[in-house]
Amino acid sequence: MQAKTILNNQSLSFLEKYLNNASPTGVEKEGQKLWMDYIKPYVDTLFTDTYGTAVAVINPDADFKVVIEGHADEISWYVNYISDDGMIYVIRNGGSDQMIAPSKRVNIHTNNGIVKGVFGWPAIHTRLRAGKDEPTPKLENIFIDCGCDSKAEVEALGVHVGCVITYPDGFEILNDNKFICRALDNRMGGFMIAEVARLLKENNKKLPFGLYITNAVQEEVGLRGAEMITQTIKPNIAIVTDVCHDSTTPMIDKKVEGDAKIGLGPVITYAPAVQNNLRDLIIDTATTNNIPFQRLASSRVTGTDTDAFAYSNGGVASALISLPLRYMHTTVEMVHRNDVENVIKLIYETLLTLENNHNLSYFE
Repeated sequence: MQAKTILNNQSLSFLEKYLNNASPTGVEKEGQKLWMDYIKPYVDTLFTDTYGTAVAVINPDADFKVVIEGHADEISWYVNYISDDGMIYVIRNGGSDQMIAPSKRVNIHTNNGIVKGVFGWPAIHTRLRAGKDEPTPKLENIFIDCGCDSKAEVEALGVHVGCVITYPDGFEILNDNKFICRALDNRMGGFMIAEVARLLKENNKKLPFGLYITNAVQEEVGLRGAEMITQTIKPNIAIVTDVCHDSTTPMIDKKVEGDAKIGLGPVITYAPAVQNNLRDLIIDTATTNNIPFQRLASSRVTGTDTDAFAYSNGGVASALISLPLRYMHTTVEMVHRNDVENVIKLIYETLLTLENNHNLSYFE
């Protein structure tokens, strides 16, 4: 199976619809519905937990359980304060970047539907007056203007403290093979694990273990969805996919961030949370199947749902396969199509390898 044959028109149509739908942390419901509708034909059963993590299961009666996981939520903002003159001030919901906010259009999610607005910013002419320091965007000074003249007018639109705010920036393909959008971190993970389920079904592969394809919520605020669902599933093995930084663009120090580049393959992480035998099995699988890959080292934590799975239930053998990405937590996140397809292929082939070697005792 060649990587270039993995994605089809149906896959890409779902990907565009899935990415263009908003799925802010804590309010992932509509995105989860899209994901479950897409994956349903390829699995035996589906369930969700109290906070909305979605799990699609193949072979649910098996005693041995393997998780493949991505997270469903995207960074966003909360309405925190509405001034008397109708300007809206915000707090973060996840790792939202105040530096990119000025001049961005936004969607404010209300019970009345979407309210449009913009992050305003003073014109360059007024910022560069003699004797004034150039202001920089901070949580205290960024604000949203939705065209209202008063707090009462804003509230009449249905906007109130606690409404979530997302960017509307949609999916595009740049130069034939670069996918760009907001929230590729980590909606791409949910997409890739769904594609693994599709391939297993279409290739009529029967696994000797239960496969729990898990699209977790609330990763962006501390791995919370994974913390909850791992207690429910109680897996034996967890293979997590998330994104990592392409360190080849300007202003990034490779000595700090490591050396990874989009287009050169999935990134396999070395870290205390990564179980050595599982990582080595993934590397052997990549080598055997001629799947290009890169390596990354993390210190105390990986910063991904891998940590939540690894240290749960008395210890779960866990590993992390990352998709290299440019411009993380912006509205122009960028990944390479070849990497997307090779992550899918690597997870798929690893599951087939696990057929005959899924106990993974640390002392083997």
